[in-house]
Amino acid sequence: MAKQKYYVVWVGKVPGIYTSWDECQQQVNQYTGAKFKAFESKAEAEKAYAAGYKAYWGSQSGSSGRSSGSKAASQAAGGAGARASQGSAWEAGDDAIDYDSISVDVGTRGNPGPVEYKGVDTQTGDILFSVGPIQKGTNNLGEFLAIVHALAYLKKIGSRKTVYSDSMNAIKWVKQKKVATTLPRDASTEEIWRLVDRAEEWLRTNSYPNKVLKWQTKSWGEIKADYGRK
Repeated sequence: MAKQKYYVVWVGKVPGIYTSWDECQQQVNQYTGAKFKAFESKAEAEKAYAAGYKAYWGSQSGSSGRSSGSKAASQAAGGAGARASQGSAWEAGDDAIDYDSISVDVGTRGNPGPVEYKGVDTQTGDILFSVGPIQKGTNNLGEFLAIVHALAYLKKIGSRKTVYSDSMNAIKWVKQKKVATTLPRDASTEEIWRLVDRAEEWLRTNSYPNKVLKWQTKSWGEIKADYGRK
């Protein structure tokens, strides 16, 4: 059973302390300059809410466990924080979700096994693309393909939107433009390897301005593209 979390909304539609991510999301969704954070206990949340966001938002306190330093000050002032340089992938996400983004995820039946992936609008949950099932592959290879598919999709429409994935391995592979997997090349994996080879070639021959960020599942809940098969 998942441990109870408490979500402090300092700046949002209705500031307060909420006991579910869905309730918190309702208060901060499409709210410019929203300030919110997850905490492990009610006492911590109450203390944080009373102290105000400047003491906590973007700091190591709470469940996000990351130190933002000057980035937090930039975000509090309404800035977007650090920007990704062209052709790069960023492994850490901001404390606040960038809803102007695509979220990707993979559904597998065994690992290795049949693989499918999709990309959705993080704001609405609308499916933007869906591929599979592919005969045989791994979760990380599917995540890698999903990220590259999202980047190619966004480049085609001229969008600088962020891409979210909950796979650190896949994000690393995108950054390196090369996968590192033990999945053998044989008749059963021919399809996914053909797609992986094509994705690696796309990364080598294309640049992109988009940030590729890690979805913070611990603080935000399951990624919007989740297949619900855990």
